Amino acid sequence: MRSNGANRYQQKRIAHWDMVAKKMDTWKGMGGYYHKRIIDIYKFLVSPGQKVLEMGCAQGDLLAALQPSEGVGVDFSGEMLKRATQKYPELQFIKADAHDLREFGGKFDVIILSDLVNDLWDVQAVFEQIENLATPRTRIIVNTYSRLWEQPLKWAERLGLAQPKLQQNWLTVEDLTNLLYLTKMEVISHWEEILWPLLTPLVDTIFNQFIVKIKPFHALALTNFIVARPIMTINSKGPEPLVSVVIPARNEAGNIPQIVARVPEMGRGTELVFVEGGSIDDTYETIESEIARNPQRRFKLFRQTGRGKEDAVRLGFAKAEGDILIILDADLTVPPEDLLRFYQALRSGRGEFVNGVRLVYPMDKNAMRFLNVAGNKFFSMAFSWLLGQSIKDTLCGTKALWKDDYERLSENRAYFGNFDPFGDFDLIFGAAKLNLKIIDLPIRYRERVYGTTNIQRWAHGWLLLKMVIFAARRIKFI
Repeated sequence: MRSNGANRYQQKRIAHWDMVAKKMDTWKGMGGYYHKRIIDIYKFLVSPGQKVLEMGCAQGDLLAALQPSEGVGVDFSGEMLKRATQKYPELQFIKADAHDLREFGGKFDVIILSDLVNDLWDVQAVFEQIENLATPRTRIIVNTYSRLWEQPLKWAERLGLAQPKLQQNWLTVEDLTNLLYLTKMEVISHWEEILWPLLTPLVDTIFNQFIVKIKPFHALALTNFIVARPIMTINSKGPEPLVSVVIPARNEAGNIPQIVARVPEMGRGTELVFVEGGSIDDTYETIESEIARNPQRRFKLFRQTGRGKEDAVRLGFAKAEGDILIILDADLTVPPEDLLRFYQALRSGRGEFVNGVRLVYPMDKNAMRFLNVAGNKFFSMAFSWLLGQSIKDTLCGTKALWKDDYERLSENRAYFGNFDPFGDFDLIFGAAKLNLKIIDLPIRYRERVYGTTNIQRWAHGWLLLKMVIFAARRIKFI
């Protein structure tokens, strides 16, 4: 049962937001630009066609802009919901208090709290309600005012430049991270947005798309964004998944027998998917021979019709039958036995995209040249900054993800286009765009004992630099 203080708090806010709703057509201020910018950010974060719930939906503009397959808005202001229903009859709007949704049914792909936690009586209680409406793959997206802007926003209200507000909760990112953790959710990423909340041609673009993303200016931002998910997203007691290990192989005949012998059986079985890419040695014939000698194992073998590792990986993923997809380079510089750790990281729910890291443990003497190590470290810092999640080694070939996540990634591939001959960045960028939980998994990198590397240090280094610029334009400076 809620206290009298909580009831008075809510009734005062209902009356306030009803009043704001009635004046929205005549009120002018900086809020128009601010809300448009917020909508643009959410459109990047949320792909169309998902089931979306917005808590504190007001008149529904943000929810409608996301083009959900099923959109549900919840608000306690009857006047706001009256406007929302008139503007967007295709969406569903429900009058309810976010603190008590016990009779509210359904599960959602995305749950949004945009500028809501500032106004709540009990943020933890609302997060507990949200947890009941989330699936293991739900993303919870929160944006909230920075405490640094408490006084400037009060001045803006007095000048008629901002909507009037009642007393606010000024919660830090650390406060919200803790409250999410207390309600069985964890933060995937967080960042700052909007440094100049006024419509000012060119100036607002420079400040809000570029300067706010750069230290130390990010600390002055108006809005903090957080993307979170339910902790332990995959139930370890569920049915064991089938695992497909995709192995691009070009001129790797000497490594094939060891791959077959050393890749472990995982889950309810492991499928080895070889994609042979125009070898000048007898790689294809060696794979055929190993398939004949090991009838107890699951195999698939394909000849690559295109060029490059990316093309080979896409073919292997398209043909794979597993619930989990893992890439293993055929050069055996990553021990096949380590694939079990990638499987366990996904199976436990600790990560949704597992990225191998060669730069933690000492390497074999000739495994990677000094300039390659330095280049990898530079690009790992650059991409970690761009993506908002740690990516300590961008070019380790061993990666793992769930097949249904890969299919969603493929559906959204048009956003980035076909830009990546390696295949690593296509997957990394796609995982970041889907707000998947990316985790680094350290492995010991071994020296190649058969064949020669296909990496061209300078040509591929220049290509990586261009990818940093590409990622900045498509992910960071939006």
